[in-house]
Amino acid sequence: MRRRVVFDTSTLVSAALRVDSIPHQALLAAIGTCDLCASVETLDELARVLKSAKFDRYMERGVRADFVSVMRRNVHLFAVSDADLKAVTPPCRDKSDHQFLALARVAGAGVLVSSDQDLLLMHPWHGIAIVTPRQFLSEAGG
Repeated sequence: MRRRVVFDTSTLVSAALRVDSIPHQALLAAIGTCDLCASVETLDELARVLKSAKFDRYMERGVRADFVSVMRRNVHLFAVSDADLKAVTPPCRDKSDHQFLALARVAGAGVLVSSDQDLLLMHPWHGIAIVTPRQFLSEAGG
């Protein structure tokens, strides 16, 4: 079985907007060597965030939508229930990040890749490594 990994939305947005950035390289490494894990909710959040007009100056909206489509085709979907979200203990300072912790647990992920300090402060969480894109890339041999 391949290693399972979760990327949070902010890291995926950075990967989408800055080709050849560390988050982009980490995502490519994960696609090549791991099973990317997501939920319908995390993919919907990614699509919603990337539709924001504030990103129009960086990349065309259609290209951002294509990125979401590529992600949808390259992830393994896992259902995260309300009970899974409520079971996130200890809780993260930012409750909106609970979806990534619950997803990682439900998916049996070994790592959560994030640039979010609220998540990074929780490393390790129930045996799940929470690492920056740079750390993930380094561990992946990139």
